[in-house]
Amino acid sequence: MYAFKRNNSPLQVVQYVDLNRYSGTWYEIARYPHKFQEGCVGSRATYSLRDDGKLSVLNECYEQSNPGKLRSAKGKAWVVVDTKQNAKLKVSFFWPFSGAYWIIDLGQDYEYAVIGHPDRKYLWILSRTEIMDEIIYKVILNRLKDQQYDTSRLIRVTK
Repeated sequence: MYAFKRNNSPLQVVQYVDLNRYSGTWYEIARYPHKFQEGCVGSRATYSLRDDGKLSVLNECYEQSNPGKLRSAKGKAWVVVDTKQNAKLKVSFFWPFSGAYWIIDLGQDYEYAVIGHPDRKYLWILSRTEIMDEIIYKVILNRLKDQQYDTSRLIRVTK
């Protein structure tokens, strides 16, 4: 099992996230390995803004061992720390447990997003489309290295 290193430099997030524009479906392009997504393929997350300002979250994937079987988890996310920035969120699928969900990179047109954790133990690269342009992917990887992420740990789930 990988033991993540604590970094002294704080993880940087994007300057601003418009939660209305962020809403919608995101497809997983790459991720760090972790137990709660073991055996998942074709992962996607759908976010929708709620009346109370929080986000509804629906995570879905297909079982690798049974490609026709869809696995899903419903949760919610909310902004923490700076509501003018909207880049640091908490997400919860099982109350009272929640985890940090920080938006650390975001395409100008919200065509991709990179989600990290302040301890750098989680990482997802998401796209509005199921396939990401290779040049964009490599640019993201370089920025992740600048943020002290170990990109060799990424599982590329789609090209």
